[in-house]
Amino acid sequence: GWHLVLKPFETVSFHVTTREQVLDVPPQQCYTLDNAPIRADAVVYMRIHDTVSARYNVQDVMNAILNLCLTQLREEVGKLTLDESFSSRERINQELLKDLNAVTYTWGVEITRVELQNMEPSRDILTAMELQMAAERKKRAAILRSEGERATLINEAEGRANAEVARAEAHKKTVVLQAQAEAERQRVEADGLRNAISVLAKTLSDAYGPGYQGNGEGGREKESVEGAIQFLSLIRYLETQAKFAASDGTKVLMLPSKNSLPLTYGGLQFLLDGE
Repeated sequence: GWHLVLKPFETVSFHVTTREQVLDVPPQQCYTLDNAPIRADAVVYMRIHDTVSARYNVQDVMNAILNLCLTQLREEVGKLTLDESFSSRERINQELLKDLNAVTYTWGVEITRVELQNMEPSRDILTAMELQMAAERKKRAAILRSEGERATLINEAEGRANAEVARAEAHKKTVVLQAQAEAERQRVEADGLRNAISVLAKTLSDAYGPGYQGNGEGGREKESVEGAIQFLSLIRYLETQAKFAASDGTKVLMLPSKNSLPLTYGGLQFLLDGE
């Protein structure tokens, strides 16, 4: 309310506002836990809630808060390493707020907020940090490149292994199919040869009449089968000679003789006798 001042006996010795005020803390040199120099400054938001305490419990409340904040700021930065100080700004703000309120409460002042503004290391440390970050980036790039190359080699090796397995499986199937085809071909040829021998033997047997079976122990029947086999061998021999003569290579003339023909003289005579 209104108060009358009786001059010269009374004067106004303290002017203050109860609104929230801002106190700018200037930059100061601090040292981290690992002895790295760093310049830090802050902003303090405060409000005087007891003007009597702010006037009589401390000589200069603003200067006291400023010096207290500088001291506490150096202390909090000294508890952290250089890398931790850059990543712990919120932690530093909370510790400063708690420490300042513990002291300024008796001064009639409430600290509402503390914000750490800038933290600037020295030029040498900045250069070292830049080199460290560059080295770290190169390291990560080298690791990523090596991992990529390793993945590429693994994929290529797996691809080659799968290709070899697929090729082996295909070759296996091919060999099996070729063997089955060859077996089928031989079976068909054997059936055809058996039928041909049977037909020729029956033809020769019929040519001698029904009385030939009683001659010995089936001797005439055996001779008819042997004669059929020799006749088919002669046909195959002549077909082979014809193919050999039709080829484009150098030809050698081979005249058939009694020794070179698969049909023996006795067999030929047996065939002729049937007529």
